Amino acid sequence: MKPILFDIPHEIHTDRLYIRCPLPGDGPAVHKSIQVSRRDLKLWMPFAKNEQSVEEVEGNIREAHAAFLKREDLRLHIFHKGTGDFIGSSGLHRINWDVRKFEIGYWIDSRYSGFGYITEAVRGITDYACRELYAKRVEIRCDSKNAKSKRVIERLGFRLEGILRNEDVSIDGNELRDTCVYAKISD
Repeated sequence: MKPILFDIPHEIHTDRLYIRCPLPGDGPAVHKSIQVSRRDLKLWMPFAKNEQSVEEVEGNIREAHAAFLKREDLRLHIFHKGTGDFIGSSGLHRINWDVRKFEIGYWIDSRYSGFGYITEAVRGITDYACRELYAKRVEIRCDSKNAKSKRVIERLGFRLEGILRNEDVSIDGNELRDTCVYAKISD
């Protein structure tokens, strides 16, 4: 069956979070979070390196929405259940539907960092991938120097499978970086 024909839920609920596919109109809230968090994000996320307008962010969100519907990439937006505030982004990327392999990526609005939201979101997304998408492998890759991200991954029980040495260039372009590859597999 073609992936576009897969009926998959467009939302996930955890104790404190509502996680859903990106929708047209999310641009202003996402843009604000990027602006507020730019100092933290630009260390690890290429998209935060350059200033973006609200329209550019909205355009990117609409492209992500289309990719979700086509099952090419499953970006997910994270909202706080109690307030409805946008607090971060995650998703299932680099999808291989034949293997049922997904890679989780994530970032959080700095104002919500340190409260366990990303850990909760990634746990929920991992469960969603296994339960709804029949994932056989879920990966998370991170820069070996990104200590916060590594703590989240390890807290969730992902296993370090290897370190790809000199695998990428730092966001500022000044040095080569190692990438840690973590995974969970299902039987």
